[in-house]
Amino acid sequence: MKRYKIIHRTYYNYTDTVTLGAHHLLLRPREDHELRIESFVLKCTPEAKIFWHRDVEDNSVAIANFNQPTQKLLIESEVIIQQYNENPLDFMVADYAIYYPFEYESSDRFLLSPYMVLPDEETRILLNDWIFNVWKTSDVIQTYTLLQKLAAYIYHTFIYKVREEPGVQTAKETLSLSSGSCRDFALLFMEAVKCLGLASRFVSGYLHAPLMSAQIGSTHAWAEVYIPGGGWKGFDPTIGDIVGMDHIPVAVARLAESVPPVAGSYAGSAESNLDVGVWVSQC
Repeated sequence: MKRYKIIHRTYYNYTDTVTLGAHHLLLRPREDHELRIESFVLKCTPEAKIFWHRDVEDNSVAIANFNQPTQKLLIESEVIIQQYNENPLDFMVADYAIYYPFEYESSDRFLLSPYMVLPDEETRILLNDWIFNVWKTSDVIQTYTLLQKLAAYIYHTFIYKVREEPGVQTAKETLSLSSGSCRDFALLFMEAVKCLGLASRFVSGYLHAPLMSAQIGSTHAWAEVYIPGGGWKGFDPTIGDIVGMDHIPVAVARLAESVPPVAGSYAGSAESNLDVGVWVSQC
């Protein structure tokens, strides 16, 4: 077991007084049999009334409601977690899914169908040609090995770039540029997996990078694939490997652009400046 402390600070500075609308906050990690929250503190300036709920994806969402005008907004979370995912390869795969290709059982396929929606025809053609570099349709391969090869291929053949601008590149854009951020690589991996007939979803969270733990970091993104018998398993094409103890998931979604950590609005004529800091350390 490892313990991690994550501090996530979001600061908006406005050029004039504004009225803040409700803000949706995805900052609390997803608890399960591998991850437990030891403590969690959420602070807002100005003070906000916080309401919690779980969304349709079972993410913990905080709704922050503000009742006073302001020229600044500070949202800070501090969480300590216990991570038990010591051996990410320690899982069983259903007999029929050990080797690819396979098809989900009908009952699973019905529930997984939203996570299997194919990209447009042009992107499908590009991705199928690209997948051919990793796997040929005449080959039988272990399902995990195929997914691992896809993640590693992105890691080895694409250039990682930090992108400050919002949004996610399409898979077509990432293929064309041969570069992207973690969220762009996650979406490329997802779309490729869907072209293989498998279910995949986007994950937003944090990554503990020991060499950078004292520096200001950022959130991280990867993808999960549903493997019968094993459940949702994470693959991180930014590092070319399966997700392990250093990955801390916060939110999952069918669409890559739908899980920003902080989302909200304000009324007024002011412009805003954003400063974000993330610190992940082992404790």
